[in-house]
Amino acid sequence: MTPEVLRYAAFTRDPAGGNPAGIVLDAQGLDDAAMQAVAAEVGYSETAFVTAGPADGALTVRYFSPQAEVPFCGHATIATAVAWAERHGARPLELHTAAGLVAVETAATADGPAATLTSVAPSGEPVADADLDEALAALRWSRAELDPALPPRIAAAGARHLVLAAATRARLADLDYDFERLRALMARLDLTTLQLVFRAGPSEFHARNPFPPGGVVEDPATGAAAAALGGYLRELGLVEPPAEVVVHQGTELGRPSLLRVGIPPTGGIRVTGTAVPMR
Repeated sequence: MTPEVLRYAAFTRDPAGGNPAGIVLDAQGLDDAAMQAVAAEVGYSETAFVTAGPADGALTVRYFSPQAEVPFCGHATIATAVAWAERHGARPLELHTAAGLVAVETAATADGPAATLTSVAPSGEPVADADLDEALAALRWSRAELDPALPPRIAAAGARHLVLAAATRARLADLDYDFERLRALMARLDLTTLQLVFRAGPSEFHARNPFPPGGVVEDPATGAAAAALGGYLRELGLVEPPAEVVVHQGTELGRPSLLRVGIPPTGGIRVTGTAVPMR
């Protein structure tokens, strides 16, 4: 039986903006191969597959890109929570994912239905010099084009991302990378995306996210990477918690997205966004 696939745009109130996500709210009976086939047919960066858990509000969610399963996906989580709330009512949800337990809240806002996820505890680690050099070579960037105030680092909050900060907005805007070379490096380091950022102000970032492991050149909104960025900023003392930063993404792709990242003193990072059905 062919499952019903919903299509939502996350981190936007415009169906033509944000990041499209596929959502299967009843994935009961679908095996790995079936879920992978659906995700490949949908063709979005991720499709979420939901099965109800043993308790009210407990859901098991798996995420598949067109080419592989990923442990966690922020934009598909936001889209799934909004779609679930529209059909079952707004309530706190506990999402059991491959990355761990993710709490989600939904609410009505002036911008439409919104959801807030709280990530698993973030973590970070240095990136080896040789790996950084390889990433920069694949991106066709140089070390001189990086912002020294935001050091390169691998950050995670459900999935692993290499955070690289451009010194200028122009450097971030001009993205033309070697897809296969970057994919090989990311496979070796178990990275889901690169979190390429430019800090426009103390609480404002622009981001771009190459996603070669999923077969996607660039993701227009990446909630998991935004959560990882929040953990990175807290770990390195680059914000004073509790803090909130906004991340603008997808502009260069014609799908502008807005992600709000709440950074508490301890624990998981909160990522908030709206989501709307796509026409």
